[in-house]
Order: sequence, then structure tokens, then C-alpha cells
Amino acid sequence: MAIPEETLEVLDVKFAAVLPHLDERQRRLYLASEAEALGHGGITAVSRLAEVSESTIVRGQDELAAGAEVLGRVRRRGGGRKPATDRDPGLRPALEALIEPREVGDPVSPLRWTTASLRDLARELREASHPVSAPVVADLLRAMGFSLQGMAKTRAGSHVPDRDAQFRHINGVVGRFLADGLPVVSVDAKKKEPIGDFARPGRSYRPKGDPITAPDHDFVDPDTPIAIPYGVYDLGRDSGWVNVGTDRNTAAFAVESLRRWWQHRGRLDYPEANRLLVTADSGGANSASSHLFKMGLAAFADECGLSITVMHFPPGTSKWNKVEHRLFSRITHSLRGRPLTSFEVLLQTISATRTSTGLTVSATLDENDYPTGRVLTRAERKGIEQRVERDAFHGEWNYTIVPRDPDQEPSQDAQEASGPPIPPEATFLLTHPALTGMPREEFDQLVLRLEPCRQLLTEAERQREDRDGRGRNPGFGILDHRHRVLAAVLRSRNTVTLTLAGQLLGLHRNVLSYHAGRTKPLLAFAGPDLAAVLVDRRTHPPRSLEALQHVIDEYDSKIKTGSS
Repeated sequence: MAIPEETLEVLDVKFAAVLPHLDERQRRLYLASEAEALGHGGITAVSRLAEVSESTIVRGQDELAAGAEVLGRVRRRGGGRKPATDRDPGLRPALEALIEPREVGDPVSPLRWTTASLRDLARELREASHPVSAPVVADLLRAMGFSLQGMAKTRAGSHVPDRDAQFRHINGVVGRFLADGLPVVSVDAKKKEPIGDFARPGRSYRPKGDPITAPDHDFVDPDTPIAIPYGVYDLGRDSGWVNVGTDRNTAAFAVESLRRWWQHRGRLDYPEANRLLVTADSGGANSASSHLFKMGLAAFADECGLSITVMHFPPGTSKWNKVEHRLFSRITHSLRGRPLTSFEVLLQTISATRTSTGLTVSATLDENDYPTGRVLTRAERKGIEQRVERDAFHGEWNYTIVPRDPDQEPSQDAQEASGPPIPPEATFLLTHPALTGMPREEFDQLVLRLEPCRQLLTEAERQREDRDGRGRNPGFGILDHRHRVLAAVLRSRNTVTLTLAGQLLGLHRNVLSYHAGRTKPLLAFAGPDLAAVLVDRRTHPPRSLEALQHVIDEYDSKIKTGSS
């Protein structure tokens, strides 16, 4: 009996709608069931309509007759290609030998010092008669428990004794300060940022196909402006202050950053405070061993009247400082993916830093000069140590600097450290035209004219000393620019001995001689008029105050006689 055409048309529609959604086994069993329902001639009809072989339908009928179980998979177990390790039992040991070279017997493995990429491993295995592809190597490595990993920076450096104890000590003191409503700040300098059209890491949302462009090569030359952000993070108020320097990261810059925070924010937020706690790392400008940092803090304490307690984190633990992950991390996030074309852009971007927890940040530009090479005299170091009150627990990390009583007379060591003031009458006497060869007004103009040259010469000396590794200022202290020029002129004209000049100014002869020698190259920038004055040297300079006064009186009488 032939199958009706209407039935075949219905089956054709059903097959077109259902078969594309079935896998191989489901299709075979479904077609077998339809052929069984059609009876005689069903296999041929279904084969023609579904475009499959009759043997496939017959195999499906056999599976149904045998009571086929629900497998949950297309093929029975054992079907398909065998795993590579079954076809090549030596493949896995060969791969293990490459990825984990043995120390003994194989000290020079071909991949020991190279990048063990999947293609490299597959090539090495093929050369060892193990034909395999890179994806198969990846599957084997995953089966062996390997994964693609980067380096993890988890190993600490040299373990400092009492490191954990110092952490607990800092935490306890910080808690007491905050409970008493006293200011607690965390300070440090952030990475230097070049100012200009330089590419920066990170991404920011932009219109599709319109990224911020930058040059394909970044070359930072010596003339490129550099920004040095120094952060002050207030733990109690969750606020940040960033002082952006333009010169160098020195101890003076670190103290100035703290001073600016106190003047603009600290004294307004803590009007009743008489103590300040500063946490910092043990290196850099705010180093625990820096006498210059302590000297600057002592001067700051005298200015603001605060007792300043400083607690340094042990060496190698600077990332535990709150300013790093509470302030600098958020600033880095704000600076991502955009060039810092000017200092103004940097300041505005830092000031716009906010967090959902309430962090606010302020930024200011510090264009002061912070020259390096400052070396303290022995008396200055001794005076600083007398101001520092070291804690009983690791006094090299924890100390307090108390402000000096303004009504108390400074000690002799403090006077030696700060240096005696130069008497103005001595300066007036030594700038007499008889000694300098020029009126006092011209000398003042000379000092002003040489100031830019002094800055250039100081920078050139710093770069030269950075190259040869030698320091400068071997303990002779700091002398202001005016008296350095005066010492150089007097020494060049030989109109007075430096011993006598030092006695009048209250300075040692060697101090004047040192600064005169370093300032003498500046005089070449003054022009031919000064050169003519410096040529007029005395053969026998006065060595006493009476002889000096006699030279001045003789000069004044000649001027009066000439004018009359």
C-alpha cells in the first residue's frame, strides 16, 4: 500500500522545521520512529524526504528496538579521536621535561632561559618526534595543573628586626592622636611627572574612533619641565594636599610642603591643636637619617608652635604608608590616559580627584628653588640632635621635636648651628668704595645683576658633581649671595685681608675664602668695567681695623680734594 501524498507533504514540512535543531543521534532516532510509524515503504520515503541514507534509519530502528538509553551526548563513550597522550604515551613526560627542567643532569635546557610559549613548546616536541599542535599543548598544560601567570610581587626584602612591632607602635600612637582630635598626616613624594605632550598609561572614555593622540616616541630631554608631587594625607579628615614642586625633591621641599598644608588647611581644620603626628617612610627627602629634614622640622615647629612627632616606617615598607594607597593611587587613577601638557592641567586634574568615601584633594604649585649639596657643619648637627627627643622604642624611627620657647635664650650650640648674624655696620664698612672700587649703589646693582648667573652656575656645578660623584661645601655653611659677591670682590682686589674681613663679619677666614673662590667665576659675567676695577689690586692690604680706617679716610680726603 502506497503512502498518501498528503502524509508525505506533512512529513516534509515537519522535517524542515525540526531536523535543523537536532543533533546527529537525535535526528537518527527521530527519523527511525517516523519510518516505523509509516509501515511498509517508510524507510525509503523518510530517506528521500530527509535526504539521509537508509542505513542510518535502519541503525536508528535497531537502537530503538534495543531500548536505547538517554546518553546526554551525541556519541557513545569511546567514540571520536583518541587523546594525544593515548596515541603518544611519551608526549606528557616529554612536555614535563621541557616545562620543568631538572637541575641535575640538564643544566642548560633549551627553554630554561627563554619564553616557554605554546608554539615554542610544540616546536620542541615536534623536533623530539612528538607531533603535536600548540592548542593540544595548552590542553595538556591545563590538565597538568599549569596556567598562564604573571610575576607576583609578594616577597618582602630584607626583614628588619622589630618591623611588625613598629607597625603596631605606629598604629597605637595614631589611634591615640585621632581619639584626642589631633592632626595625623601621612607624607611622601610621588613619582616625578614630565610636563609636555607625552603618552600616559591608562584608558579614558572617548568618542569611538577618536582617541587622545601622542607622539610615538617620548624623549625627555634636560629642558623638559618636571613636576614633583609631594602629598600630605590627613587621616582624620580623609583629605589630601599636594604640593607640586618644579625643582628638586629635597628635605627643604618636604618641610615646605608640610608647612603649606598647615598654613592653608591644617590650622583651619585643627585650630586648637598643639601637637602634630607625621608618618613617613625611611628614605628619600624625608629620610629617617636626614639631619636636614629634622632641621627643617625644627624651624617649622618654632613657626607654628606645634610639637611635631615623626614616626618612620621601617626600610622596605613604604607601601604601607597611608598616603600611598589612600591618596597617590587615586591621583594616578585621575591622571590616566591623558597627557600633562602644563602645570595647570596637572594641578586641575589632581584637585578634581574624588572618591565615594569622601576624599577631597587640593593642589598648589611650588616654584621655589631647592638646591642640593647642602652639608651641615658639626655644630649644626649637634644643635639639631639637641632639639630631637628620641622615643625609647627605636629612637632612630620615632622622635619628637618641640618648639623652642621664644623667651628662652638659645644655647651656645644652637647659636653656632644657626650661625651668628652678620653686623650691618660691618657690611656697610666693607662695601666702602675704597675697598670695592665702586659706589655702594653700583655694588648693589652688581649683586642683582649676578643673581641669574649664580643660579646657572649652581646648576652647572650640580650636574658636573652628579657625573663625577663628588660632593661640595665641605662644612663651611651657607653664606648669602650679597656677602659671597663682597668676599669675591675684596679677595680679587686684595684691599683687605680675609682674616680682618672675617673678624668684622663674625665669620672664619676659611669660610670667606671658600665662598669667595666659588663666587669668583661669576665676576666674569659683570663685563669689562668690573674687570678694570678688579685689576687695581693693593700690594699690602690693611691687616688691622686702624689700618683699614686709615685707607678709607685717605680715600675720602682724595675724593673731597678732587671735588673741590
